[in-house]
Amino acid sequence: MYRHRTSQFEQEVVTIHPGEYFSTRDDTIVSTVLGSCVAVALFDPQAGAGGLNHFMLPGEFRPDELVASPNAKYGMYAMDLLVNDLMRLGLERRRLKAKVFGGGAVLRLPGGGTGIPQSNIDFAFEYLEKEGIPILASDVGGREPRKIFFFARTGKVLLKRIAPNLLSLVEREEERYLDSIRTKEAEGPVVLF
Repeated sequence: MYRHRTSQFEQEVVTIHPGEYFSTRDDTIVSTVLGSCVAVALFDPQAGAGGLNHFMLPGEFRPDELVASPNAKYGMYAMDLLVNDLMRLGLERRRLKAKVFGGGAVLRLPGGGTGIPQSNIDFAFEYLEKEGIPILASDVGGREPRKIFFFARTGKVLLKRIAPNLLSLVEREEERYLDSIRTKEAEGPVVLF
């Protein structure tokens, strides 16, 4: 995650990567690039605050993973971390609204590479439905990567589709991140005494 300013916008831009999330009450834009990953923007229009996560795999709830997974690489943790962070900022859960993006089949995997992206999409929609958080907008699926700019104070999202000639950059970043997840999982769980 890094903070910067661009000539396009007058406010601060915070860029997040796979496995990260960011929430704020400030007039900040949260940006990310999505291929097969999914990002969920949560915001409270009344409070004028919100946050965005970026996860690579849906995951499932396993208590032994709570210590082993301190970041938001799995959807289950990404959502819980973001919701809890927003609650710490004083937002009310009942007023949260959502927007969902990503889940493009950009990785060259067996079966056309649609398994991971579709699982991410399904997880995000099921989680939000279960939690009673309304989805106001979404742009998911397909084969194109996306770059999004989430305006945390208003909940507005600008979406830009990434040109096919830049697809290999997104694919390489996702493959590196997926490899790092597999490596960490192969190391085994952390046991506390």
